[in-house]
Amino acid sequence: MQGEGLNRRLALRAALAVGVATAAYGVSFGALAVAAGLTVWQTCFLSLVLFSGGSQFALVGVLASGGLAAGPSAITAALLLGTRNAIYGMRISPIVGSGRWKRLAAAWITIDESTAVALAQPTPLSRAIGFWVTGLTVFVGWNLTTLAGALIGDALGDTSRYGLDAAAAAAFVGLLWPRLKRRQPIAVAIVAAVVAALLTPVLMPGLPMLAAAVVAVLVGWFNWFGNTEDPL
Repeated sequence: MQGEGLNRRLALRAALAVGVATAAYGVSFGALAVAAGLTVWQTCFLSLVLFSGGSQFALVGVLASGGLAAGPSAITAALLLGTRNAIYGMRISPIVGSGRWKRLAAAWITIDESTAVALAQPTPLSRAIGFWVTGLTVFVGWNLTTLAGALIGDALGDTSRYGLDAAAAAAFVGLLWPRLKRRQPIAVAIVAAVVAALLTPVLMPGLPMLAAAVVAVLVGWFNWFGNTEDPL
């Protein structure tokens, strides 16, 4: 019993720490979304219904480069990145358990952070605490900081004067960089970047990113670079 109590406390501490730290990034998203041309309420609505940091940054990054004309490409890019949450759902399902409404709520907060904290815990109860507390903390905090960032961005006016029109892409790269710890992801990232760079001058904004995503899936799926799962 004492060990289980310690596991619960450690899970709660980790969940709150990760949740609060992640929620802080919502300020950046709010400001960058407004810089990309979204209104304050559109930005807040996007965080409320999409709620997937990588997908949200990808969407505003494409919009920032191509405006509203790149909307279909931006949405497709966000959906491609969002498919990873479905994979997380398979790992999280045993932790959540049965119950229609509980599983629906869990689907809303199944993100990188809640999955990582949950799976890092040693017992079923501590994994449940890690998942729910992390997910709910990020969800509430992210939406509040998104509103704050959107209001700040709206108050700045023409954000291109401050260089924020290019910051969405930089923020997305910042989210991606820590994940490049093995040869295979690095190889996929390099190939995708080359494809996007070559196609950018000849295709409308957003399409080079989608083409790069298709190439990245093919390279990763067929493992064209051999046994690349060994750490660097």
